[in-house]
Parts: sequence; structure tokens; C-alpha cells
Amino acid sequence: MISRRQFLTHALRGSSLVALGAVVPEFVAQTARAAAPGKDTILVVVEMTGGNDGINTVIPYADDLYHKARPTLRQTKQQVLVLNDEVGLHSGMQILKPMWEAGSLSVIQGVGYPNPDRSHFEAMDIWHGADPTRKATTGWLGRASGEMKNRDGGVPILHVGAGKAPLAATGAQGSGAVSVGEQNNFKLELGNSDRNEARRKLLVEVSAPAKTTGSGEDDPLLFVQRRQVQTLTAVENLRELLEGPNAVRGFGGGLQQKFQLIAGLIGKGFGTRIFYVSLDGFDTHADQGPAHQQLLTQLATSISEFFRELKETGHDERVRVMTFSEFGRRVTENGSRGTDHGAASCMLVAGTGMKGKVVGKHPSLSDLDANDLKYHTDFRRVYATLLENWLECDSKSVLGAKWDQVKDLVVR
Repeated sequence: MISRRQFLTHALRGSSLVALGAVVPEFVAQTARAAAPGKDTILVVVEMTGGNDGINTVIPYADDLYHKARPTLRQTKQQVLVLNDEVGLHSGMQILKPMWEAGSLSVIQGVGYPNPDRSHFEAMDIWHGADPTRKATTGWLGRASGEMKNRDGGVPILHVGAGKAPLAATGAQGSGAVSVGEQNNFKLELGNSDRNEARRKLLVEVSAPAKTTGSGEDDPLLFVQRRQVQTLTAVENLRELLEGPNAVRGFGGGLQQKFQLIAGLIGKGFGTRIFYVSLDGFDTHADQGPAHQQLLTQLATSISEFFRELKETGHDERVRVMTFSEFGRRVTENGSRGTDHGAASCMLVAGTGMKGKVVGKHPSLSDLDANDLKYHTDFRRVYATLLENWLECDSKSVLGAKWDQVKDLVVR
């Protein structure tokens, strides 16, 4: 029987559990034997915190009503990254032109949900839980982690940023969400203290024969044991990748540094399938022009450099990046050269090998709801499309209902 010290030593060094053979519990050995490193698809979710102005992100430059509504914030056809005869991306996103021309970027317009909430906290909870009633106590990504396969053996969800993992990444026991903060103050958040202690206790007991309540792969206790051990082992591997002599680049407060860290972990074969990052500052009530320019440039540069790094390691076709914000902004700019809380907005999905395009029409600027854009694509349809076609899990189980996929959003 393998000792606790031997097990932890192997975990810290990142050794393959296959090499330990019959001395490890069978469910661990089965998981290791099933691994196919570098085969699983990966989703990176970017939260644009504060309510991004979708109208000045995907800009209806050909519509005179846009120019009348935005006398100081408007951008012309000569400024934007032209996508088609009607809309273009903000000038701060020009670096994405090669990705757009290569079909590696989709722009989804008119995204929202019924009876939109304009409170930051309530609206963000709705997007995180995929539930406009706000009754969900877990997040859509956390629920997805319990449905999807994870053959590469890493932490199912990794949140890169300060504080605990967001609601979107919160799932039932065994979901395996982990948060990584600043490198100089390394800290891993495994959940609440009770669950954290239970997971550590499992590592102490892992050398004992597995006790199950049923039989085979469908045994729920077997699944939880496998996922918990997989997560705890991966956490120790993660610590080595972040603090060891060959640590990956990254950390720092900027989005680009966070993306560098994610690219490095993917390149090192760390098996996480969902990464979550955020970029704050989109609550642009005053002097929006320069602030929004800087934020969108940071976002676009981070995405562009991220895929350049992934291409160098041969992993670019495995990854998709999705952006979202809790709501858009009002159509008419305010008296402080900014915009106020709105409703429908846009989302971006990026990745090598896609058939990128403008998805859906830009909402009408003449048919408004209290000076807000009317949505035509429920955000849960975007989630369902990525869940089914990219993460390969049952979207109905995750979202609680069957949602039609977005037909023109081709992620493979």
C-alpha cells in the first residue's frame, strides 16, 4: 500500500498515477489511464465587470440615429474595425483584425433576457447562475463541470484573479473550482472551510481501499471521490507550475498577464477545461471615451496575444474565449459624456478554426424600450451552444431547460 508521504510526493512532482499501478485506489488508476493529454477542449470566460457599452463596442456606424444619440462618443466608419456594411468594432480593438479576417472571431449582437435588471449585483447573479429569477445557488460553469469529461486530469475550473471563485464557477460538491491570486501572495481557495477540510481529509485517506455504495462508473460516491482526488492532486501540480523553478509567466493585475498565465498552464499540459478571468472598469457614467478605449484595447490585445502564444505551443485550436457583461448601456449618452445602465448588449466568441461572423442583427435604434435596446437572443442560447458544441455536455442538465442553440454561432 502506498503511504501518505509517497502519494503527496508523487502529486507534488506531477508524476503520472499510472506508474503507481495497483498501489493506488482503482478509481484513481482508471482516471489516469483514461487521460488523453492535450485533447480536451477549453473555454476561457471573460467577465467585463461594470456593464460594458455594447453600442460602442459593436458600433452601428452606418445608422444616423447612432451618431445623433452619441454626439461626443460616436465613432465613424473611418475609425472602427469594419465588420460589414452596418457595424464595426471600436477602434481600440483594431488588433483583432487578423483574427476577424481569419474567421476566428464571432460577434453576437442583441444579447439579453426578459425583464432585464439594471442593478450590477442582481444582473451579474443572473448571468452567473443562468437564471433571471435569481433562485440558482450554483453557477452555470460550476454545474457544467459536473457534467463534462475531464480526460486531461486538471482542476475543472480555475479562476485567475483576486478573491474567491465567482458564483458562475460554484457548483455542487466535487465541482473542483479553484482560485489563484497574486503570485507573491499565493493562495488557493477550495471553497468554504468545511468543504476544504473534507477535501484535505480525503487526501489523507486516499491510500485506503475505495468504499462505494454501488458499482461501476455510475456510482455517485465513486465520482465524487475521483473528482476530489483529481482536484487536490492538480492543486499541488498547480503550485509547482506557479512557484517551481520553471514557473509559467503571469500574475500581475493586468488582463494580459492573466492570459499569459492561462496560456502557460495550457502549454504545460495542466488539464483545466474552464478558466475564468475578469476585467473591471466598464461602469462608464462619465468621460467614457478614453476609459472605454483603454479597456477595449486591453481586452483585444490580451485575446490576440493569448492566441499567438497558444499557436506557438500548438494548442490554439483547442481553446475558445467568450466575453460577457452584466448589461449594456443606454442608447443616448448622458450630460457627462458617459452612458447609464441599459439592457441588451453584445458578446464575443474567439478561437482558431471557427467560422466567425456577425451573428444576428444590431437591435433597432428607433424601436426602443425606455431608451434601451431590445434583445433578440437570450444569453442562455449562447451558453447552450458552447456547452453542447464545445464542452460537449448536456446543456439541459446545466441550464434547467432546453434552449435552442444560436444557429450562426459555429464554434467548431
